[in-house]
Amino acid sequence: MQADPQTLPVVTPPAVEAQTFDDAAAAVARLEELYDEACAFLAERFSEIAKASVRPKSRFRAFYPEIRLHTMTHAQADTRLSFGHVAGPGIYSTTVTRPDLFRNYLVQQIGLLISHHGVPVTIGQSRTPIPVHFAVAGRDITVPQEGAMPFPLRDVFDVPDLATTNDDIVNGHDYRHDDGSLPLAPFTAQRIDYSLARLSHYTATSPEHFQNHVLFTNYQFYVSEFEAYARRVLADPETGYTALVAPGNAVLTDPEGELPPPEKLPQMPAYHLKRADGSGITLVNIGVGPSNAKTATDHIAVLRPHAWLMVGHCAGLRNSQRLGDFVLAHGYLREDKVLDDDLPTWVPIPPLAEIQKALESAVADVTELSGYELKKIMRTGTVASFDNRNWELREHAGPVKRLSQSRAIALDMESATIAANGFRFRVPYGTLLCVSDKPLHGELKLPGMASEFYTSQVSRHLLIGIRAMELLREMPLERIHSRKLRAFDETAFL
Repeated sequence: MQADPQTLPVVTPPAVEAQTFDDAAAAVARLEELYDEACAFLAERFSEIAKASVRPKSRFRAFYPEIRLHTMTHAQADTRLSFGHVAGPGIYSTTVTRPDLFRNYLVQQIGLLISHHGVPVTIGQSRTPIPVHFAVAGRDITVPQEGAMPFPLRDVFDVPDLATTNDDIVNGHDYRHDDGSLPLAPFTAQRIDYSLARLSHYTATSPEHFQNHVLFTNYQFYVSEFEAYARRVLADPETGYTALVAPGNAVLTDPEGELPPPEKLPQMPAYHLKRADGSGITLVNIGVGPSNAKTATDHIAVLRPHAWLMVGHCAGLRNSQRLGDFVLAHGYLREDKVLDDDLPTWVPIPPLAEIQKALESAVADVTELSGYELKKIMRTGTVASFDNRNWELREHAGPVKRLSQSRAIALDMESATIAANGFRFRVPYGTLLCVSDKPLHGELKLPGMASEFYTSQVSRHLLIGIRAMELLREMPLERIHSRKLRAFDETAFL
């Protein structure tokens, strides 16, 4: 008779005492030590069991490390800052995964906590188990599908549990941890691990290659332009760019070198123009549709980028627009439907001044136009995002009326989703689109319709997105991470 897995003795690494730190770097070093020990324990046990191929007589479990803050007074923080301090007295905590990947982020966020509150942070073992799939990631160990081993994996190890992997914190559900402590960070360790695994799958690049400035596009042409730009800047050491990483984790450092094509192109290929401090630019071709836009931003959000922008094609809705004109979104009509359960459509998605100014300045820099001449090729207004690519083939009196009432000047399928998820996840967002057709005015997207003006504008469009990111990179973080993105009782961490 087989034993009930829940009654098996549980073997864990030795328990350790929590330690307090008033130095952020030392605190992060301790997080790394605890995390590495826990993952090594699970990896060693899993390898032993896989080789023996017999049902163990014990369960094996290790825990994520955690950061804990206990403050009894309100912070005397700079009120202009949207992060770096908790809302009020209490006990706050967060579990941590991959502290090696998030080292700079953690040092910065913990340092602000210590400085603003005048109390140390406590680093120790949490009571949240690490799923074995995440613990062995990157160790040349493959966890087989359920049923491939002679016993159920979940009988012996903890596995990913979607019941505890959610967005309750960022969605503002008055979240508290099981022990009653308040959240210190927008994502728990399990939620982050889940997204890191999904990013590798969808983009065919490892999470550590992602940069702090992310461009999204829905047009393959921009990938070729991005590679050409990367080769130019890699030839100039003064730019600070060090490598281009393509799907399959192919690394290009020689501007004259070759990038081997991936064995299989992923669903949303990502390309990373890297800088040593992570302040480079990532381009993700999300393809067409709000579902991919939501999927990409759901997972990239856990990396806490400093900005993401949509630079794609759209339908122009005004007869005065020309193919190739630019559209700078300052509002969104959300008919994409994929985020309605997480962020109701009545929630306004405000334009962010710093992003808007950077985009407008970038257009002026690249086109060398200003004033009235700049307004001739760029309009600012509402962008509508629909979930139906062929909306104009159905009865469209209703949609056209809503487009008119909203004062929309362009329509696509991704921009509102990316902006809304930026608002939801507290990631600064923006949109600059290029008009590729005018369906309401008889100019459908058909072969041979591109003019010389349109072709030249498309070539400059990506350069404008890159230039905007470079301008944002020069801004202090407290300017980019707007207070408009923060709730009443916001987490301390960005």
